Amino acid sequence: MTNSLPMTLRTYQWLSSAVVLLAPALIKRRLKQGKEDLARVGERRGLSQAVRPDEPLVWVHGASVGEVLAAASLIERLRSLGLRVLLTSGTVTSAAVAKNRFPQDVIHQYVPYDSPRYVARFLGHWKPSLALFIESDLWPNLILAGAARRLPMVLINGRMSPRSFPRWQRAHATISALLSRFDFCLAQSRIDAERFAALGSRNVVTTGNLKFDVPAPPADPAKLELLMSVTRGRPIIVAASTHPGEEELLIAAHRSLAGSLPSLLTVIVPRHPDRGASVSGLIAGAGLKPSLRSRAELPTATTDIYVADTMGELGLFYRLSSIVFMGGSLVQHGGQNPIEAVKLGASIVHGPHVFNFTDVYDALDQGGGACSAETQEALVKKIGQLLADPAACETMQRAAQGVVATLGGALERTLTVLEPYLLQLRLERGASNA
Repeated sequence: MTNSLPMTLRTYQWLSSAVVLLAPALIKRRLKQGKEDLARVGERRGLSQAVRPDEPLVWVHGASVGEVLAAASLIERLRSLGLRVLLTSGTVTSAAVAKNRFPQDVIHQYVPYDSPRYVARFLGHWKPSLALFIESDLWPNLILAGAARRLPMVLINGRMSPRSFPRWQRAHATISALLSRFDFCLAQSRIDAERFAALGSRNVVTTGNLKFDVPAPPADPAKLELLMSVTRGRPIIVAASTHPGEEELLIAAHRSLAGSLPSLLTVIVPRHPDRGASVSGLIAGAGLKPSLRSRAELPTATTDIYVADTMGELGLFYRLSSIVFMGGSLVQHGGQNPIEAVKLGASIVHGPHVFNFTDVYDALDQGGGACSAETQEALVKKIGQLLADPAACETMQRAAQGVVATLGGALERTLTVLEPYLLQLRLERGASNA
């Protein structure tokens, strides 16, 4: 197989083998940056303290939090069929989400660094029966080694962004050599399907976006009741998954809105919780009073902005307010997934930069379930209108839920394609238990 690879991939394999010598320095640096878990850093080298179950194992891989959450409904269906699941991801935050979101029988591991040695250790230990790669986290050695072991591999919820497609067109031989190793490519949209087919994918099927089928995030009832009791009677805005450069705009918007709504409470949920202290500093620097959830603080009557800098609690805050601003959209990040907020009854406000979820936001905007604000002034105006008109807010919420219901169904279409593989694994499981 190696001789049939394009020179780019052969060079990549050689370089990724050589840089193993640099792995200790890389790991040390990433530990200092908080990007690795010291107790589990061996997993990055393909080493694991966990024991492989003695039965067929479905391996689901996603890059980070968004992909892990997109797979939630699929993982639950796999479990309901009696199949064991190995979930891999590459970030500390996604590991925390996996721990909070899934039962203990779902095994989470950090994906190994993409060196042939580490990948071989990983595959040799876990021996997955089926591999499901989510969206577009395509590590060459991982894919090539899986194919060499005749591991059935399916790309699910496939997405090829307008920015990535022309880049891969210029490296067609490289991407084609990777995509052709997958048995199927299940694409989010017709446009994604056309792009994957043009780049060399085999058996491309448009199944839709699994993120429309993601279940609403849970919330601890006692924590929710406590938050509702200390904020009762106050108008509340939630700004979810915010990024650097957005908090300043949201703080300024709060100041403008509080001129006519002095009891207004804004909740900012940073995409990366470790930014909580710096966000709090921005708030205090603007002459407003913050409270930080990571310090076990609750919003008081004098709190202007509550910084929810903890992991896995978005479900709490989506239930706290009917107006949600989706972060990553006022800066060039590409937006965050609004589906969970919609399923919990939110009306959605977002900025202009939503290219990561173009189809989702286009459908919501056109269906009246969301609105775009391109500037701070527009943001103040849109949120102010929703705060002043509860009936309009409810209309937007109903429209958003209608759009999401209409665009759902990706999970069932995905399972239809996977059914032959899953049937075989269930037969193998039955034989091993006989």
